[in-house]
Amino acid sequence: MNRQIRAVGYTMLVLFGVVFMNLSWLQLGRAEQLANHRANTRLLLKEYALERGAIRSVNGDTLAVSVPTPDSQLKSLRTYPTEGLFAHITGYYSLRYGRERLERSYNGELTGKGGVVTMQDLGDRLLGKGQKGDTLVLSIDTSVQQAASSALGGRKGAVVALDPVSGQILAFVSQPSFDPNQLSQHSPQGQQDAWVALNQDEENTPLVNRASRGTYPPGSTFKVITAAAALEHGIGADTSFPATNEYQPAQTDRVIRNFGGSTCGGDMASALTVSCNTYFARLAAEMPAGYLEETAKAFGFTETPPLDISSVASRLPDSDDLKSPAFRALSSIGQYSVAATPLQMALVAAGIANSGRVPVPKLVKQIEDARGAVVKQTSAETWKEAVSPETASIIKQMMINVAANGTAKAASLPGVQVAAKTGTAQTGETGDESIAWTIAFAPADNPRIAIAVMVEGAGPGSDETGGRVAAPIVRQVLQAHRSVAGW
Repeated sequence: MNRQIRAVGYTMLVLFGVVFMNLSWLQLGRAEQLANHRANTRLLLKEYALERGAIRSVNGDTLAVSVPTPDSQLKSLRTYPTEGLFAHITGYYSLRYGRERLERSYNGELTGKGGVVTMQDLGDRLLGKGQKGDTLVLSIDTSVQQAASSALGGRKGAVVALDPVSGQILAFVSQPSFDPNQLSQHSPQGQQDAWVALNQDEENTPLVNRASRGTYPPGSTFKVITAAAALEHGIGADTSFPATNEYQPAQTDRVIRNFGGSTCGGDMASALTVSCNTYFARLAAEMPAGYLEETAKAFGFTETPPLDISSVASRLPDSDDLKSPAFRALSSIGQYSVAATPLQMALVAAGIANSGRVPVPKLVKQIEDARGAVVKQTSAETWKEAVSPETASIIKQMMINVAANGTAKAASLPGVQVAAKTGTAQTGETGDESIAWTIAFAPADNPRIAIAVMVEGAGPGSDETGGRVAAPIVRQVLQAHRSVAGW
């Protein structure tokens, strides 16, 4: 009997020890993580008593601001005056569903806990004036953002534009969008109804940030990377192939054809101008296996871009797959299992525009305290050294010709040299849908803006190409930025 009692006692000691260790881990190891979890309503209630900082565009328009309320618990209401226009940038601030986008990633700064405390802040706290959050100033001008949204219209898609040198985001649109005011309202039932409606809209998926989290086959815009892979490894731009309307790589019976059944060939510049599938498929199939993968990764593929808000990595086929000439050929024209975010393709354009250097993308230009003094300013950083300046220069000239004489004519502007590349990726089980793309930068001799436009589910037919659907959107955004920046 004593032996059984001892066994029970030991068991109880072990169980108490497990409980003690678990509570200690929660208290010491995960205390900060749990306290700062976006769904921690106790923390949010505490934050509602603070004067949360605003979010503004570079031209001073208010995108998010907290207004006082008579509520004894929720002493402020987070409002978004531009509704859905900046929703995928600001995100939302909800008692029930937490924080998202900039509201989440800069929560410390917006609540005055970002690590920068001025003497004025200390004085205010000592005098009992309360803690005030800092203001985020974005690099986006409202008129450029509006131009991008209007140009995209009612289509599903995304527009990402940035300064190719500084990495500052100039436009960041994902459509369909949503109204964050519906999620920030104080009515619990109203928040829940809005959340359920947004999540049940499977056709439009308005909460999905297509600009930095949606991945799509990039189509012929990927030929910029294929050309770069060849040039970086000593395969000259004068490499020519006979004109043909189809090409069958080794190790497959699948034939790759040109768009519309056209016949094309010649050198690399000629092939890029008309977006010749057979040329780039053969170029990739005949180059050594690692070239394409190496260069795509040099532009950032397979890595998550270091953006202020959540983003995902663009994808490549497995290395073993790319050893096959057939899979390399399909990948070289942005098909097979290649998938890119609009952000990544904007960074590809920026890399060519910036002499081979891919910048770190940034939404926030500077952070100001409650009195408007700048407490932090972002600076230009390089994320990737993608290609040599010589390779970037050669491809830039090719892209200039694409905009002037090729498939991207609809992206051109009078009096300004534009560099561009279009793409149309076939999707769906039968390939009867398409994703329309255009990437570009301008002015070509002194680039001020690099851009990617993606239009989702453009549909079948020769009219639904990157050149016809996405390139005109590029032109409208370029025009808007030209008006603002004066280039």
